[in-house]
Amino acid sequence: MPQAELSDRALLRLSGPDTRGFLQGLLTQDVAALSPEQPLYAGLLSPQGKALFQLFLFADGEDVLLDAAAEDVEALAKRLSMFRLRKQVAIAPEPALAVWQSWGEGSAHPADPRTPLAGSRYLAAPSGGPGALEGWHAHRLVLGLPDSDEIGRDELLWLETNARELHGVSFAKGCYTGQENTARMHHRDKLRKRLLPLRLSAESAPDAKVMAGEREAGQLRGTRHGDLQMAIFRMDYLAQPLTVDGAAAQMLVPAWLPAEG
Repeated sequence: MPQAELSDRALLRLSGPDTRGFLQGLLTQDVAALSPEQPLYAGLLSPQGKALFQLFLFADGEDVLLDAAAEDVEALAKRLSMFRLRKQVAIAPEPALAVWQSWGEGSAHPADPRTPLAGSRYLAAPSGGPGALEGWHAHRLVLGLPDSDEIGRDELLWLETNARELHGVSFAKGCYTGQENTARMHHRDKLRKRLLPLRLSAESAPDAKVMAGEREAGQLRGTRHGDLQMAIFRMDYLAQPLTVDGAAAQMLVPAWLPAEG
C-alpha cells in the first residue's frame, strides 16, 4: 500500500471551549459532523465566496487540527485570530504531527473525506526522511483532486474547485463567510468553470492557456507533476480537442464529475 508524508502540508491546533462553534461560523463544512472516525474537507472563504484556504479537519479530543498548505499556515493563523475576538480559542502550530496519505487496499485509517478513491488521510508522527510525495500528486491528479497551489488564494470560487462534489461544503448548516454566493451558485443549473486535470504531451509554460481550436478554453494552474497539471476550464469546451502551447492535451474527466458537467 503506497503512502506518503505530505511535507507540503502543516497543522494548526485549535483548542478551548469555543473552538467548534468558532469554526462552525467560518468554514464551509458542518463542524458538528467532525469526529475521530470522520475527518472533514472544508474551505475558508472570502465574503464573495472565493477560496482563501483549503483545509482538512481532524478531531483530537475536543481539539481540532487544521491541515493546510505549509506555506499558508502563518497567514491562516493570522486570519483566524482576526475573527477570534473574545472567544476562548487558542491557535498554535502542531509540529509533533504530520499529514500522511495512503492509497490502495488495506488502510486502517478513515477514508479521505473527499472520496474513498483517494485512500486515507491521517495524522502521525513525522518520518524525518524522504517520502513518496510525487507518487501521491500523480494519484490525486488522475482523480481530479485539487491542491492549495492550484486553488490559489482569493482567485477561484469555492464551487469552481469542485467542493460540492468532493464533500467540501454543507448546504444544511448555518451561516458562514461566503455562504451567500456559494448557495447561489449551488442552485444554478451547472457551473461554467471547473478546476480539472489535464494530461500534457509536451513542455509548456506553467500558466499556459488551454485552447480549443482558436478559442481559449482555460488556463493551467499550480505545479506540473510528470505529464499532469490542473487547469481552470470552461465546461462548454469539455468535448472538444484541446492544445496547450500548440501541443495536444487530454482532459481527464473524474468519476465524480456530474454527467452534465
